[in-house]
Amino acid sequence: MLVTFDSIPAKADQPNEDFVAATPDAVVLLDGAGTPAGSESGCIHGVTWFVRQLGSALLSSLMGSDDSDPAGCLAASIAAVRSLHADTCDLSHPGSPSATVVALRERKSIIQYAVLADSVLLLSLSDGLRVVTDAREVQVGKQFRTEMDATPNGTPDHDKALRNYIEKLRAHRNRPGGFGVASAEPDAAAEALTGTVPCHQLRAAALLSDGASRLVDRFGW
Repeated sequence: MLVTFDSIPAKADQPNEDFVAATPDAVVLLDGAGTPAGSESGCIHGVTWFVRQLGSALLSSLMGSDDSDPAGCLAASIAAVRSLHADTCDLSHPGSPSATVVALRERKSIIQYAVLADSVLLLSLSDGLRVVTDAREVQVGKQFRTEMDATPNGTPDHDKALRNYIEKLRAHRNRPGGFGVASAEPDAAAEALTGTVPCHQLRAAALLSDGASRLVDRFGW
């Protein structure tokens, strides 16, 4: 399997809050949810640490477990990372680090996948294109975007509106009627969209954070 990837931070002076890694038969992509300036997270480690820990644990679990599907591997990985900072951080805090997840692996001539939150998995199949993404976060967020979308990006007013938007969105994270995301609760993995395809039908796959997919789903390119 030929694998190529690229990732850059949202801003040049900030650490990259995305994570991508692959082996010859598995690949994972995490898009971390940052904490805006002026907001608390309850975690002393930060989003970059969280996505690296969870991404590494997930890839290891995908490679080592034939008994669990990718969603099961994600649940086990969330639990493992939780144990790393449960004694030092407030994991019940609504701003606790979180991430979207896309996981893909090959097992016994079958491609298995799991997608949690609004990152996108594209599968180019012999009979067409399959797009897998969880739109619940976007749907919930629409009701809170008005102020943020009305202010110019990069201005103090936009930064304030972004902070308000994220804090309102957090109240719906891993809650009934809200949306699932990888954070401190292993049960969130059960909200992932999962599926399988035969290997012989798969021509290529693309795992995209919303920073890449927005060229199409937001801007209509």
